[in-house]
Amino acid sequence: MSFVLIRPKSAVNPECPFVSQVKSEGPKLVPFFKATCVYFVLWLPTSTPSWFSALIKCLPIFCLWIFLLAHGISFLDAHPSARRILAGLIFSLLGDAFLIWQEQGYFIHGLLMFAITHILYSSAFGMKPLNLPVGLVIAMVSGVSYALLYSYLAGPITYLVAVYIGIIGFMGWRAIAGVQLANDLWTWTKLSACLGAMLFMVSDLTIAVNKFCFPVPHSRAIIMATYYAAQMLIALSAVECQDEDHKKKIA
Repeated sequence: MSFVLIRPKSAVNPECPFVSQVKSEGPKLVPFFKATCVYFVLWLPTSTPSWFSALIKCLPIFCLWIFLLAHGISFLDAHPSARRILAGLIFSLLGDAFLIWQEQGYFIHGLLMFAITHILYSSAFGMKPLNLPVGLVIAMVSGVSYALLYSYLAGPITYLVAVYIGIIGFMGWRAIAGVQLANDLWTWTKLSACLGAMLFMVSDLTIAVNKFCFPVPHSRAIIMATYYAAQMLIALSAVECQDEDHKKKIA
C-alpha cells in the first residue's frame, strides 16, 4: 500500500504579499530608478537653468507616468483614484519645470502646480476613514511650521505659503488616515501612500526653510531624494485598487 501526500494549494510556494508585489511592480519601476540615478550623477548646477536641466529633473516623474500607464488604459479608466494620481504626476512635472526657473520669477507658478497636485492626491486618497485625531495632529504640525516661517515672509507670498501648507497638510492627513495599523485594516500600498505623503511634506518644508529662512546644509540632496521617493511611493499607492481586483478574482 502506498500513500500520497496531498498538500493544500495554499501551502504550496507560500509567498508574502509584499514580496509578490515587489516582483510584480519592481520591473516597471526600473526606468524611474535609472532616471533618478542620472539626475544625481549629472547633478547639473541650479544657477544656470536650461531646458536640458529641466528634462533631467523631470525625467523620473515622466517615468512614473509610464509606470502607471503600464498597468493598462482599462485599469486607469476603471479606477478614478489611479487617474487622479496620474494627473497629479502631470502637474508635478509642470511644477518641477517652473522651479528650474524660480529665480526668474516662476516660483509661484511652481507653487500653484504642486498645490493642484496635492488636491488631486487628496481626492485620490478619499475621505474614508475620517480619522480626526490624525487630522488634528497634522493641523498642529502645519500650524507650527507656518509660525516658524511667518516672520521670514512678506507680501502676497505670506498668504500663498499659508494656503499651500494647508493644502499639503490636508493631503498628508488623507494619506495617513488610510493606514489603520491597530485594526489590521491596512495594505502595503496604503502604507506607501502614507510614507510618500510624509516624505513630500519633509521635502517641501526643507524647500521653504532653505528659501525663506536660512541655508539648509545639503538642502538640494535632501529635497530631491525625499521628493522622488515620495512620488514613487504615491504612484505605488495607485495600484491598490488593482490588488483588490486580483484578490476578488482568486477568492
